[in-house]
Amino acid sequence: MAQILPISDPDTLAWATDVLRRGDVVALPTETVYGLAADATNPQAIAAIYEAKARPSFNPLIAHVSDMEMAKAHVSFSPLAERLADAFWPGALTLVLPLSDTTGIHSLATAGLATAAIRMPEGFARELIAAFGQPLAAPSANRSGRVSPTSARHVADDLGDRISLILDGGRCRIGVESTILAVEGERLRLLRPGGVPAEEIEDMIGRAVDRPAAVSDGGAVIAPGMLASHYAPSAPVRLNASEARPGEALIRFGGLPLRGADQAAAIMDLSASGDLREAAANLFDMLKQADATGATGIAVAPVPRHGLGEAINDRLSRAAAPRD
Repeated sequence: MAQILPISDPDTLAWATDVLRRGDVVALPTETVYGLAADATNPQAIAAIYEAKARPSFNPLIAHVSDMEMAKAHVSFSPLAERLADAFWPGALTLVLPLSDTTGIHSLATAGLATAAIRMPEGFARELIAAFGQPLAAPSANRSGRVSPTSARHVADDLGDRISLILDGGRCRIGVESTILAVEGERLRLLRPGGVPAEEIEDMIGRAVDRPAAVSDGGAVIAPGMLASHYAPSAPVRLNASEARPGEALIRFGGLPLRGADQAAAIMDLSASGDLREAAANLFDMLKQADATGATGIAVAPVPRHGLGEAINDRLSRAAAPRD
């Protein structure tokens, strides 16, 4: 089983850096979700991520950097991309940008594309990247398609028998993955809603961003989190529920009662006060809790679609999508 080390331990940073230099993977906390990190320039290390996650290799990975100097060594920034980085980095925004001629990011991390998804995280993850000196590829630290982890315990439950080291930084502050934007000249495409609400980006640039639909399992994937079926618990998920059916686990929002709650296998509330930030932070944990009850299904009440609600509804729609 994986060793769990607290990031508060002064030796943890050096220990994790050594593990990464050996080409191994490390589960680490970020402000969004826990990531499964490895050297983005080392194909064997990247392959270890895919192996641990059982992730399809056509699905690209985000490369995480510690500063703009590291970012510009690997991707090319337009003036608009620089404005976005200045406004939202470090933070929960990923930019899909053209690879530079000097990049060392391996094609296995980019799925052979001419672009790379790149992000500068906050906190310990950024410190670890700086100490390591290379970008870290770091998708969410869970088996592919399953619910993303927001605590070290979530990682251990899902991947503890597949990896050797988990870094424990407590519960993730945001609780959903980063927002992903493709920057194509002056055009912005929202490839995945996430921890930076699209409205904040639109307010900053003074115009709307394009919102393409999710791709099907056979479509072209140019960034993480674009598959129609993703973030899925074992039990089927039913959205916009106005009642609970017998044996279902019920996830409410805003403290609103639903019919049939007395017959539910479990009842929980993303945010009794209707706070979307609290709801985002609780989302994946409550999906896992609901799944662990052994309920016949998971009924989720409607969640508003503004602000972080866009990302919450995106994750819920993928969790509820038909599966093979």
